[in-house]
Amino acid sequence: MGAEERYGIIREIETLTNSRLICYVTGDRRGLETKIAGDILPLIYDHLRGIGSVPRLNIFLYTVGGDALAGWALVSLVREFCESYGVIIPFRALSCGTLISLGADELILARGAQLSPVDPSLASPYNPQAPGQMQPGAVQILPVSVEDVVGYLRLAREEAGIKGDEGISKIMVVLSEKVHPMALGAVYRSREQMHLLATKLLAAHEKDQAKIRKIVDTITKELPSHQYLINRREAKELGLKVSEPAGQLDDLVWNLYREYETQLQLNIPYNPETILGTTDSVTTTFDRAFIESLKPGHGMKTHIFRTTKEIKRVQSTQQGTPFPIVGIQERNIEERWAEI
Repeated sequence: MGAEERYGIIREIETLTNSRLICYVTGDRRGLETKIAGDILPLIYDHLRGIGSVPRLNIFLYTVGGDALAGWALVSLVREFCESYGVIIPFRALSCGTLISLGADELILARGAQLSPVDPSLASPYNPQAPGQMQPGAVQILPVSVEDVVGYLRLAREEAGIKGDEGISKIMVVLSEKVHPMALGAVYRSREQMHLLATKLLAAHEKDQAKIRKIVDTITKELPSHQYLINRREAKELGLKVSEPAGQLDDLVWNLYREYETQLQLNIPYNPETILGTTDSVTTTFDRAFIESLKPGHGMKTHIFRTTKEIKRVQSTQQGTPFPIVGIQERNIEERWAEI
């Protein structure tokens, strides 16, 4: 198992779909989550240059989300190298992953595939602090969810029945006392940005303006929660261009996902105590994301996002405690994309 196994599966998927394939997998291992970010763009460009201009190119995608502008740039970059662009989703392609999928001419969704709304949560210096914090040096900033802000305003208008300029002004004053106006402005801009990006991505391959509005409004405004999952049947009903992998292709798509699941240990929550075992100090490296494609001839071009950590078991004494307290100290030594 490993690189040779992935090579064989990717080669077979390319043959069955009559296309080239780039695999982009961001791990969601609990405690070592990785998200889509702009640092992938030169790497994806490197893979695309190796493949060259082709009639058809698919992205094998697994992610729980990330930077929307990085997703937009990824789709724009891929379209420079192909006439037709597809996304193969074995399991999760959430938030920014769904945004990337909107730009595809075809979505190849496995039976367990999941999409989601694309409304983001924003973190900025103007966001509110988490309650109950005692140490000023360790301030935790709460993300501001677009859906939560909109939900508050809907609650006031639709459930509490607040109407008129005076009533709306009062609820806005209450909201701005809890959330800085600069953060609220960022929430509004982010929502407008998501609406624009989703519309432009769909318009690249869909001419029916009514269908575009329906899809965009649903995934940016109408779904009840950012955690809401859109399954394959609902994606079809929404109007997305969905294909179902069948037979051998269905098996290959799932087997390739399981290969990455194993390599990234997605089903094993990160636990420093388990990694230390009976030792008091260890330095170890964690694989957290993959970008892979086949090279001309034989072999693969592989980029892996890796984090090297130093983990120590330490003892500290506290006033009023007769015995030392044992804790874990962690230090990130290096984080980078490595080509292997």
